[in-house]
Amino acid sequence: MTHKQRLLALFCTLPGLFASLPAAAEPTLYLGMNGGTMERLFTDNILPKFEKPNGVKVVIVPGTSADILAKVQATPKKPSIHVMVLDDGIMYRAIGMGLCSTLKPNPMLAQLPEKALIKDKAAAVSLGVTGLAYNSRMFKEKGWAAPTSWGDLSDPRFKDKVVFQSMSSSTFGLHGFLMFNRLHGGTEANVNPGFSAWPKSVGPNVLEYIPNSAKLSEMVQTDEAALFPLTPTQVTALKLKGIPVEYAAPKEGAVVLNQAECVVANNDQPELAQKLAEFLLSPEAQSPALELGDQIPSNPNTPTSDKTRGQVEAMQTYLQTAVTIDWDQVNAVRPEWNARWNRQIER
Repeated sequence: MTHKQRLLALFCTLPGLFASLPAAAEPTLYLGMNGGTMERLFTDNILPKFEKPNGVKVVIVPGTSADILAKVQATPKKPSIHVMVLDDGIMYRAIGMGLCSTLKPNPMLAQLPEKALIKDKAAAVSLGVTGLAYNSRMFKEKGWAAPTSWGDLSDPRFKDKVVFQSMSSSTFGLHGFLMFNRLHGGTEANVNPGFSAWPKSVGPNVLEYIPNSAKLSEMVQTDEAALFPLTPTQVTALKLKGIPVEYAAPKEGAVVLNQAECVVANNDQPELAQKLAEFLLSPEAQSPALELGDQIPSNPNTPTSDKTRGQVEAMQTYLQTAVTIDWDQVNAVRPEWNARWNRQIER
């Protein structure tokens, strides 16, 4: 066989050799966020729009904000999560611990309002506020007017009818307590007025302190719960399940509660993780989250439908008077407050 023939034979066999090599496995990104219905919505309706064009698989790591933070905190030099979505208060903690990369400037980030950004590290993927929710069936039966103020938590009409999320484990509980504290002349720098007034005002009205909001639907249906802190988004979700509940905007203002994302520092796919973060801020991602999950979009260019327009417009109204918590200040003293709450309030 001549040299030329040998070369020709080699070129003929090369395609077969390459065909027999295993295909490169597509990279996997891990997204830490709430589980349950949101996990299904993202897996089925949102993430495939990112996965196909980018040749990547996105796997959701479900959990509460505290769960996700703990996972990333456990291995900060080699995190198992690439992008995380957390309540804004917990996101401030993550940033303070150095667990978030700087978000790369991108067209979607540029479309967000200032209120949706947390430093240069995180951005809201959905907007929310904590206000008051009430059992509309019970209020109607008893002829009670809808609540209008955080002060209504201490109204004697609601003795043993207030259900309150524990301040030590719930952002809703923390928000409710801080607004009550403000009513009594306190500030985030001074919570003594709230702690002093609570046992004789709201305290007697509280039927149960609950660690999170999971029990609320059952407690409304059994008429145990009349009044409790909650977001308009969660009220909508309960109403869709047939629970008789309505949202009330307190005249002192609701409290801003955004779901924010950040790219986890030191992750092994930094470029793809930044791309995923940009995608989650796009109308393409936020439109199905709104239409199918009642998540209020942070991107103002997200289209609305007849079904969702009212929700989005209502949220814009709530946000105009909403109070923003100084999370850096709160997080510095939160463990001390939690211990005091458990010692004085939930004994």
